[in-house]
Amino acid sequence: MAPSKLGEFELLVLLAILRNADAPYANRLREDLEGNAERRVTRGALYRTLERLTSKGLVGWELEPSEVPERGGYQRRRLEVTPGGVEAVRHARYVLVSYLTHLGPVLDR
Repeated sequence: MAPSKLGEFELLVLLAILRNADAPYANRLREDLEGNAERRVTRGALYRTLERLTSKGLVGWELEPSEVPERGGYQRRRLEVTPGGVEAVRHARYVLVSYLTHLGPVLDR
């Protein structure tokens, strides 16, 4: 089966989950995306994207108790990239690398 096609923000969200494997929670992803991808990320856009990636089978999650006092004991979603999600990221990397390989002279001007 061919890997799922990813939009730019979907790819960034998958990468953020992989980068934050020690604490893959929505707030951490949002901070990572805003700080490192240099883009404003609303909670709504992030959660819609997570739902879309979940429906594609690229992201899974489980509820776990929160030990953060501000959450008042409410559970939070621990996110993970599924094997299909990892394959989609690999495919996106392959496509990007193949396009960028010979563009050094153009991009480095």
